[in-house]
Amino acid sequence: MRMMLAVVASVVLIGPCDPTGLKPPKDLAGMWGGENAALIADDSSAHIHIGCTYGDVHHRIIPDRDGRFDVPGEQNITAHPVDRGILHPARFVGRVIGTSLTLTVTLTDTTVTLGPVQVFFGKEPQMGPCPICRKPR
Repeated sequence: MRMMLAVVASVVLIGPCDPTGLKPPKDLAGMWGGENAALIADDSSAHIHIGCTYGDVHHRIIPDRDGRFDVPGEQNITAHPVDRGILHPARFVGRVIGTSLTLTVTLTDTTVTLGPVQVFFGKEPQMGPCPICRKPR
C-alpha cells in the first residue's frame, strides 16, 4: 500500500509520462510537421506552410495556459507553382495539446480560410508536391 501511494504521489508531482519523449516548448520553438502542413518557429517568429501556401508571424508565439493562441501575421496563398509575392493579412489561431497542434489560418482581407490542420512537435512535414521554403535554424 505504501509503495502504491509513493508511485501515485510521484506521478502527481512529476506529471504523466510522454511516450514520445518530446516536450514541446512553451513558445512553440522548433519544427512541427504533418500531412501537407508545417510550422517552423523560433524565439522571434514563425513560418507556416499549409499545402502550397506559406505565411509568417513576426513575433514569438506563446500559447495561453490552455494551449491556445490567436496571433496576426501574413499568408501567401499564391506561392506555388509561381510565387506572385502577394501577402495577405491573416490570423493564425491554434491550440496545442501535448505534442499536437491544431492550426487554422484566416485571411482578414478575403473570405479564405486554410485548415484546420494538425501538426506534431518534432515530426518532419510531408509536403507532397509543394516545397518548404525555409528550414529551422
